[in-house]
Amino acid sequence: MLSRFRTHLKSKFPFLEGKRLLLACSGGVDSMVMLDLFRKSGYEVGIAHCNFNLRGAESDQDESFIREFAAANHLQAHIATFDTEQFAHDFKLSIQLAARKLRYGYFGEILEAGKYDYVLTAHHADDNLETFLINLTRGTGIEGLTGIPLQNGNIVRPLLDFTRAEIESYAKSNGLEWREDSSNASEKYLRNKIRHQLVPALKEVRPDLLETFAATQDFLRQTQSLADDAAVLVFQKVAKTFGTEIRFDLPELKKLPNFQAYLYKWLSGFGFTAWSDIYALVDAQSGKQVFAPGHVLLKDRDALVLSPLTDEVPDREYKIYNGMETIEFPLKMSLKFVKAIGRQSNSAIFVDAEKLRFPLVLRRWKEGDVFYPLGMNGNSKKVSKFFKDGKFSLRDKEHAWLLCSRDDIIWIVGHRADERFGAQSTTTNILNIALKE
Repeated sequence: MLSRFRTHLKSKFPFLEGKRLLLACSGGVDSMVMLDLFRKSGYEVGIAHCNFNLRGAESDQDESFIREFAAANHLQAHIATFDTEQFAHDFKLSIQLAARKLRYGYFGEILEAGKYDYVLTAHHADDNLETFLINLTRGTGIEGLTGIPLQNGNIVRPLLDFTRAEIESYAKSNGLEWREDSSNASEKYLRNKIRHQLVPALKEVRPDLLETFAATQDFLRQTQSLADDAAVLVFQKVAKTFGTEIRFDLPELKKLPNFQAYLYKWLSGFGFTAWSDIYALVDAQSGKQVFAPGHVLLKDRDALVLSPLTDEVPDREYKIYNGMETIEFPLKMSLKFVKAIGRQSNSAIFVDAEKLRFPLVLRRWKEGDVFYPLGMNGNSKKVSKFFKDGKFSLRDKEHAWLLCSRDDIIWIVGHRADERFGAQSTTTNILNIALKE
């Protein structure tokens, strides 16, 4: 196995040569074999161990085993202890998912410290098969069936081509020591049920199951690649990006017989999980929303709008004091005194500074707001009616800013100025207020 392992590294992981490697070691046979193989292959390694405190004294004994092994072999050991059950409770996660988040979060912290280039885990061919079967029973797309990736960023899995039987045989023939995890025998976990009941039955029917399974996953990965290419091409026809927003054209989207698959492909990376709600948005009324951590998908007339969530408080006001020449937040604006009235537009207005009461205020609109639109001969209009007549989308209305002097609106920023504050030919104190690119 050692010879095949070295060949495997040179073939699939040549980038590991000369790098600083952190090996995730639970103390079980898989990770101890991985550690032995890398040490005998001449790599510089450190080890990381997570004590999840899920098996009482046994968890502490695993930690002691790793500490003693590292000290005896002059290896740097990074060890973290977690209250996994409390973490799972606090964040409403399963124990397995909580442990995964804690484990990879800890690995990420070590990588960020700059001591290592890659983290290596000891997942093997049998783990890959079990993951495939777990995803299959839960319902999944092609991505869930393509298996555990050889590499995911700085996380590398060099044992995926090796079986559990090969690993255990190597450990015994080389006299390695390891710890047995008693929870692996418990069938309260789905993975263990699949490992102890389903996989042996499948191997009995098909002794070369792992080989045929590997070939099947190769075909699935090729199919996934084709699907990815198609998703990119269709995205270019259906979606347009505006700053941090992505708008999906619904009439174009609904022409696709399998638009749900495309939406899944485009949106799954943003953390969405409520897929039935997302698919229903296509025919929902405007204003319906589906949320993911950090993002929201909004139905807006003939479009679905994906945008990041912000920490902005809707009723927050931003003050502009006399003498300020530039504003950077929440909008980029310039304020400067000029000698003459220039060309007024939606993005630049000229006002009589004598009529202003500082500090000016930037705020969102609210029901009941009224202004006197420039060009309407002194007639007032509700801001909500102005939006309706201008066919503002829900998103446009939510993002509209009002520039105000006390309670009076000076400008629906970027759209229409208020006539009451406009500079005239006789105005001597002219202030130009403009949006900056």
